[in-house]
Amino acid sequence: MHWQTSRHLIDLSSPRVMGIVNVTPDSFSDGGRYATTRPALDHCEQLLREGADLLDIGGESTRPGTAPVPVEEELRRVLPVLREAVRLDVPVSIDTSKPEVMRSALDLGVDIVNDVWALRQPGASAVIAGHPGCGICLMHMHGEPASMQRTPMEGDAVPAVLSFLQRATDRLREAGVARERIVWDPGIGFGKTVAQNFALLARQRELLASGYPLLVGWSRKSSLGTVSGLAMSERLLPSVAAALLAVERGAHVVRVHDVKETVAALKVWAAMRANEESKGRNPN
Repeated sequence: MHWQTSRHLIDLSSPRVMGIVNVTPDSFSDGGRYATTRPALDHCEQLLREGADLLDIGGESTRPGTAPVPVEEELRRVLPVLREAVRLDVPVSIDTSKPEVMRSALDLGVDIVNDVWALRQPGASAVIAGHPGCGICLMHMHGEPASMQRTPMEGDAVPAVLSFLQRATDRLREAGVARERIVWDPGIGFGKTVAQNFALLARQRELLASGYPLLVGWSRKSSLGTVSGLAMSERLLPSVAAALLAVERGAHVVRVHDVKETVAALKVWAAMRANEESKGRNPN
């Protein structure tokens, strides 16, 4: 299985690690440590040294209760970083829901649009149509960032998420977007209860039945804090555990803050899998 993007055909036969770069002063996870161009680029390079396969760069926080950032401000934050990041010879993703930001990023050579709104904002699909080679990550979100956790979704989240992502995908396919450009994200934490988030993890293989690769982001999420009792700054181990469980259940890409530790854990998992496969080929 592969993910076709603007400049790269990403091999998904083994799990890939997407490193998060928040070019924001109000990130829920890193407190604006990379809110200006030079620190953000240094962070990109550090994540690559630690083993990241992709970079996901965003200029607007989507933490619950966050007010939208004006287009001009988001462009001011991300464009200088993206302009340099595309020279690093790895797939680069823009984390945005604004068509203007998508267009400017893709014009710079960015590979992937990672949209928490799943291209539902007016004009977003037209941008994708104008860049027929880019990769797309469609994410499920119930409600909107400003209010999603005040009124989370009800009922069984798994079929609801599956139905939503299938409809969003069908619209793209009808518009001529190639299947291999599309990846799904169940949207852990986006308008869902703790129980619903863990149901999506436990039953993740149900989301894979349609054949689309799955990108999952558990890193430092509040559900991990709820079950572990740990504060944001202490959620490294729960985050790595969740990423590993997601991969064990078929996730193709994990979106993480803690790249080095996640890569190390996946190496242990890969060594175990290699031994299992070797025994399967040679039972003696």
